[in-house]
Amino acid sequence: MSALTLERGINAFKAQIDAPMASFFSSCVSCGMCADACLFYTENPEPRFTPIYKLEPLRRVWEQEYTLIGKLKAKLGLSKPVTDAELAEWQELVYNNCSLCGRCTLICPVGNDITYMIRRMREGMVASGHAPEGLIGASTRAVQIGSPMGVKLPALQAQVRHLEKSSGLTVPFDQEGAEYLLMLSSMEIMNYPEYLGAVAKILTNAGKTWTLSSECFEATNSGIQIGSSDIARELVSRVVAAAEKLKVKTVISPECGHAYTALRWEGPNLIGRPYTFAAKHIVEVLDELRAEGLLQTEGFEESKLTFHDPCQLVRRGGVVEQPRNLLNMVAKNFVEMAGHGTLNWCCGAGGGVSANEDAEEVKMKAFQRKKKQLDELHVDTLVTACANCRIQLEEGMEVNQMDIPVLGLTEMIAEHLVERKGGAA
Repeated sequence: MSALTLERGINAFKAQIDAPMASFFSSCVSCGMCADACLFYTENPEPRFTPIYKLEPLRRVWEQEYTLIGKLKAKLGLSKPVTDAELAEWQELVYNNCSLCGRCTLICPVGNDITYMIRRMREGMVASGHAPEGLIGASTRAVQIGSPMGVKLPALQAQVRHLEKSSGLTVPFDQEGAEYLLMLSSMEIMNYPEYLGAVAKILTNAGKTWTLSSECFEATNSGIQIGSSDIARELVSRVVAAAEKLKVKTVISPECGHAYTALRWEGPNLIGRPYTFAAKHIVEVLDELRAEGLLQTEGFEESKLTFHDPCQLVRRGGVVEQPRNLLNMVAKNFVEMAGHGTLNWCCGAGGGVSANEDAEEVKMKAFQRKKKQLDELHVDTLVTACANCRIQLEEGMEVNQMDIPVLGLTEMIAEHLVERKGGAA
């Protein structure tokens, strides 16, 4: 990403202005409903945090380049060109104050996909040199090392050896023809190693063949977060190459929202062809096993608990009922948050926000929206299905002195698993 210039950024903006983008800008009625749908605005109600305002430089390029009135305004000096200083100012709005959660898109009365627009605007921000250092570092590590957190294969292999020794389970690598290729996120490897053990236990007990790939085990896609289709394409291509080399039927995305978005929804478009395999979130796979009678549990969690809906999984991905099907297997006192499901509020750290050191204050402000939801319920336990959400929720609880443990859904199911005949729970 050398020779990054304002000109390159503006050209990138122009390249992103397709028919949907033009229609979205043309149809926006400036109603402000997207503001009330955005936790970065509701918790810090300044006009500049309104979702549609975050797109102002891109909107102005569209107007000046592709509309008659915009061209006239520019010629008469009534509309100023986008400057490098403006893009530097907008970096905070586009990256720190937007988690790409999609709630503004869901609420928009004319159906404008504001999330799509922010994602495209980030392409121009990267090209002009105005992406945050945190995301630049994560993306560089992802391309060069294979992991945004710098996790290398030996670290995973060490974790696997420990798991196999402590559990007696076998964690296969590079098993050709397996039904499932299990992908991981660096956050699970480093922060929640129990996730791999839970999946190994469940799939082994279900009698399913599965494998890890020694050539590509990371599903997190920093390219989606920073806004670089080139990086996103490279990272998805590595997963596709590993899956096709091993001839698996299904690639399992981990408990990571943007990994799921990149692999399930954006991947085929990025590489320009359909997959030869299915791509599913671990929660989708678990619910399929439940429906097939291959996932049976015993006992119930006694505590009052609720579920935090990860935005990319539930709102953007449509996986709404599956986590609830699973929770109802093990939770005796499961209660829903107000506005749960597709309308639930973001944790505040998605879309790359968690990678930006200077976003710490704003993401903790954003967490106040989640705190209000939890304060209404008085629950003992919070469950989620995204490692990034889990880290933010745990940090938010600590900062706000809230004594509510945060559990991963997959691990919870594994703890209640009933051993099947011929299985190995």
